[in-house]
Amino acid sequence: MSAGVRIALLGTGTVGSAVLARLGHLQSHGPHEHASALHLVAVANTRSLRLLPGAHQACMANDGNGHAEAALHALGTRGARIVVDATASDAIAAQHAAWLAAGIHVVTACKLGQGASLSRWHAIRAAATAGGCRYGDSATVGAGLPVLRTIRALQDGGDRIHGVAGVLSGSLAWLLSRYDGSGPFEELVEQARVLGYTEPDPRIDLSGEDVCRKLLILARTAGIALEADAVQVEPLQVDDVQRLHARASAEGRVLRHVARLQRDGDGIHARVGVEALDRDDPLAGAGSDNRIVIRSDRYLEQPLLVQGPGAGAGVTAAALLDDVMEIARMARSYEPAAAIAGLRTSAPRYSSSGRGRSMA
Repeated sequence: MSAGVRIALLGTGTVGSAVLARLGHLQSHGPHEHASALHLVAVANTRSLRLLPGAHQACMANDGNGHAEAALHALGTRGARIVVDATASDAIAAQHAAWLAAGIHVVTACKLGQGASLSRWHAIRAAATAGGCRYGDSATVGAGLPVLRTIRALQDGGDRIHGVAGVLSGSLAWLLSRYDGSGPFEELVEQARVLGYTEPDPRIDLSGEDVCRKLLILARTAGIALEADAVQVEPLQVDDVQRLHARASAEGRVLRHVARLQRDGDGIHARVGVEALDRDDPLAGAGSDNRIVIRSDRYLEQPLLVQGPGAGAGVTAAALLDDVMEIARMARSYEPAAAIAGLRTSAPRYSSSGRGRSMA
């Protein structure tokens, strides 16, 4: 692919730095047929913009969103272009739809795109279709575990999702499985923050907001148009953990932070909060793993379980680059066929689902 795929990275915190390291490793420890086609042309954060070889000239002024728009300008106007959003910024997420509509693929770990208002979700999906671009969201739930793609595949096959339950916060999973009641819970919270398991502000994890956003993404992906205020969220109160832990232990159970979505004859029920689970419950495993149970027509009596690492900058960065590589593969497979047909190849266009290819 002569032009390759140009990338602008927004955010250089723990996740953004891990993206840079992983991308550098892929390109220097090849061979990898698609990694060589990736060209990082801009790296931006709230304070600075760094342009790399191949970047189009961009104004270096801070635009209110850091240097996001300048980084976008550095991508140019033709060919396959990707913005990788490794921020936790609502202002950046609010721009996702506009970038997609302009023909720029968006790959993100930020839940504030599809996990905020339902209107923003619809805007992103519509813009992806209009711009012929992919919205790479693998890192938003499960840090790249095949959860969203599994739900989409089930629906594409005619299955109907009845419910999803899961331990969706790697940080809270780690905290509650490590806590033994012998010391201050606050010390574990700070340790999890230093290890990079929590959001930059751990209060977001403890409030249940982050998990609520993930549950909204799961629900909407499953075809359930759920608004945020329809989810009952019970924050994890640090002062209550010791009491809840003692009660669960006395009953032979374990504390876990669980998100539940159920669709039945009574309507839609959605809740996020701490639960005392039996030790043999599929959601009761230890460590920072995410565990998601999916019930559908196909998996009703024996639900489908997806489990794996769900916290840390490394797995999140890997999920982001998985989506980037998928776009690169699709761009590469599109170009020769289009060239043979005598079609314009500078702006590959994809279906909004990200699983197919459609010519503009």
